[in-house]
Amino acid sequence: MDAQSQYYESINLPGALSIRHMAELHSKLSDEFHSKADIVVSIIADAEADLSFIQLIEAARRQAKSDGKTFRLSSPASGSLLKVLERAGFIESFDHEDLKFWLHKEVTL
Repeated sequence: MDAQSQYYESINLPGALSIRHMAELHSKLSDEFHSKADIVVSIIADAEADLSFIQLIEAARRQAKSDGKTFRLSSPASGSLLKVLERAGFIESFDHEDLKFWLHKEVTL
């Protein structure tokens, strides 16, 4: 696999992004962290997410930053994932990095 195709390959997550599936999701992300410098997560539009998924992704973001890796979503949060972010109060406390990561919004300061 060449560097360019590796750059565009994303991790396709299942539609169930809840506490019951965290061990499987964690394992899938861990495998990617060991083999790639640029990790792109693809979440289907009708995925069912809960707070445990947000926690996993936030932990992965911190790990990627610590390891000097790039970690991003292939598309902005939508559907159930966006609703969880809203209900939990995350969106109103987002900084510019959070807005860029979760919602793909650029903020000029």
